[in-house]
Amino acid sequence: MRGIMSQMIALIDYGSGNLHSAEKALLRSATDRGLDIQVEVTSDPEAVRQADRLVLPGVGAFGTCMAALKARLGLVGALEDAVLEAKRPFLGICVGMQLLATKGLEHGETAGFGWIDGTVGPLEAGELKVPHMGWNHVQGAGHLLLPPDGDAYFVHSYAFEVSDPSVMAATATYGQPFPAMVIKDNIAGTQFHPEKSQAYGLDLLGRFLTWEPS
Repeated sequence: MRGIMSQMIALIDYGSGNLHSAEKALLRSATDRGLDIQVEVTSDPEAVRQADRLVLPGVGAFGTCMAALKARLGLVGALEDAVLEAKRPFLGICVGMQLLATKGLEHGETAGFGWIDGTVGPLEAGELKVPHMGWNHVQGAGHLLLPPDGDAYFVHSYAFEVSDPSVMAATATYGQPFPAMVIKDNIAGTQFHPEKSQAYGLDLLGRFLTWEPS
């Protein structure tokens, strides 16, 4: 690791996700905290292995995103090396969080990374309109990655049903409660988009950039 004050952040490019907005938000968060970071938008396995921290954005269907990742030769293996073996801090955003699951049920069943046990299934919103789109309150469980309770921006039709409730670091409610953030060891994921969540999202990204998982 290069240390807190000089880091390379790998922003994973697999053809899905709001890369430009995520890059800008990470750089803004670093500036706000006086951190020296470089953000490399990459699908190169060696760059992923060398990164100090990794961010996986995601927009679209679970299966489509997983197929796109697997289509980048060596990328999934490099992520496993960096995250599971080297224990580098990892943040998945929206579908990037959902891919942490054992499987997803969107347009058929697709295996996920399996880094956090659970299933991504349809968001049970009762009579409310799906997709869930817009601002919603996030209630945290006190993890140092989470800012004080605030509002974040969501766009999703599916939710992560985790097997172990202890990994559910924050919830939001839309028809019924669902995981807004999951954290297990060095692996974190947000169902909301921090890059679209203004001050709350920038605060969370800044916390991620200085996070040293125990």
